[in-house]
Amino acid sequence: MVTATFRFYEELNDFLAPPLRRRAFERTCAKGASAKHMIEALGVPHTEVELILVNGESVGFEHPLADGDRVAVYPTFEAIDISPVLRVRERPLRVTRFIADAHLGGLAQLLRLAGFDTLYDNHYADAAIEAIAHDEHRIVLTRDRELLKRRTITHGCYVRALKPQMQLRELFERLDLTRSAQPFRLCLMCNAPLRRIAKESVGDRAPEGVLQRHSQFVTCDVCGRVFWEGTHWQQMRRLIDGVTADATLDAQTGHENARPHQTDNESAMRNGDPGPGDAYNAG
Repeated sequence: MVTATFRFYEELNDFLAPPLRRRAFERTCAKGASAKHMIEALGVPHTEVELILVNGESVGFEHPLADGDRVAVYPTFEAIDISPVLRVRERPLRVTRFIADAHLGGLAQLLRLAGFDTLYDNHYADAAIEAIAHDEHRIVLTRDRELLKRRTITHGCYVRALKPQMQLRELFERLDLTRSAQPFRLCLMCNAPLRRIAKESVGDRAPEGVLQRHSQFVTCDVCGRVFWEGTHWQQMRRLIDGVTADATLDAQTGHENARPHQTDNESAMRNGDPGPGDAYNAG
């Protein structure tokens, strides 16, 4: 057996037992145990870790620990250039795509609203989420830290906020999603691309009054629903604009732990997860 000293930084402390937070502490482990094994044994999912220093030198997850090692573990860096040191993942994913677990249905719909390809099914088993994330190079979103410890999941986020709107704001800030957002391009139900459709082709999929007041429509080829820019669209437009503006402001001011205050933009969905008709008017 060997004894190593650990120190976790910033939000990684949220995963530790209270007596171990924000201080150095010793732990005994088997000789040759990897840094990843010990980090996860202490409760921190590997997907939340960006940098590991052992005795001041950057190492990877598989680095074996030796007696007397001092291990410093850091989360994702947003404002500090750490390019000269070894990151624990080779590279970011080329395309930002998500898969959300059963508890994040509201967040999944809001991410689709913002234009991000997001898989969600409240019947997904953990093994299925792991397999899909690996095969399709998706970021796993969950509030279950044990899911993020699965071996083949390389990119994931433990979502701290409880309400869908605040979860969306959290991800925009943590993952710098503002520049990648393409609102209103995906169906909230099917996660499929929307396409424009001629007014003459709408038929009875929209009320007669809507056909008289609106000239632009889009449709989903999977579920066949038709959408137009009604009052729900306007509310969701304000929500997305508010989220992107808050994320940009936080990035400019460097407030790592800032949490946006509640605004009137949130009133549209304050009572729970958004339904498919809450983002656009739909028929």
